[in-house]
Amino acid sequence: MGIYNKFAFGAALVAASFSSSLIAADNKHVAITQIVEHPALDSVRQGVQDVLAESGFKAGENLEWEYQSAQGNPTTAAQIAKKFAGNNPDVIVAIATPSAQAMVASARNSNIIFSAVTDPVGAKLVAAWDKPSPKVTGVSDLTPVDKHMELTKQIVPDAAKVGVIYNPGEANSVSLVELVKKHAPSQGMEVVEAASPKSADVQTAMRSLVGKVDVVYLPTDNTVISALEGVIKIAEQTDIPVIAADTDSVKRGAIAALGFNYYDVGRQTGAMVVEVLNGKAPGELPVQGVEKTELYLNLPAAEAMGTTIPEALLGQAKEIIE
Repeated sequence: MGIYNKFAFGAALVAASFSSSLIAADNKHVAITQIVEHPALDSVRQGVQDVLAESGFKAGENLEWEYQSAQGNPTTAAQIAKKFAGNNPDVIVAIATPSAQAMVASARNSNIIFSAVTDPVGAKLVAAWDKPSPKVTGVSDLTPVDKHMELTKQIVPDAAKVGVIYNPGEANSVSLVELVKKHAPSQGMEVVEAASPKSADVQTAMRSLVGKVDVVYLPTDNTVISALEGVIKIAEQTDIPVIAADTDSVKRGAIAALGFNYYDVGRQTGAMVVEVLNGKAPGELPVQGVEKTELYLNLPAAEAMGTTIPEALLGQAKEIIE
């Protein structure tokens, strides 16, 4: 924000307050935020907005739609949370764990619907999936890590060590790494961790795995996925296959992903928002998971990383990039 004349700003604020008093009483206000912008989380946001429009809540007509990104910065996420709490919207939608945690900490009196949160109980957003907080519920994107390890082994049969890049500051990522440690041994793989607290650290984390692992698995970590291209570049230079949990990552250069269509996750979230706008309390809506998974494959990426995708997997794919 630039420097404004404080008197002009005050006059504008009064004018804005007066105009808002003229808005019809049945108009609704939805504020939405996400920790960082990347295709998966952007798809969630679009899914929410589309369902709202289809349900009669249209931005600029009878819906005030407010959106802010934290640009990967937890401090900014906390600032956005305080701002939204002060604006008192009908529903706050928080996409990804850090944004959801910031909202729950600062906007205790607001209706909060989270989305794309891996472990809402572990993140202390709700006490239990079937017993959400009175003001908080949402949609979890807990991924089937056991199936991801099976897929990794199918694509790289000789893999003995799997590298995992993640942000230890993201509660969802810590939970996912624990699941990788749980399921990788059943596929004959040892886990090698590489921490990346910031997006700028992702390439360094990937380089640290070179010579130590046979394959790299990327969980749905917002910090890592936002800097995916750096991982792909090194993977192609060193012939280390990259398998992802996020299907949008396949279009950006990962070999394969078995995951959710995040636009569908957004639509599922949007349906919960509509219920709250229509009078239900978040506490009446149990936390939802996403059951349907889809396999995405990238043949040129496999070739660039020195591996071949088995024919058996090609027939199972929802989408194949050739």
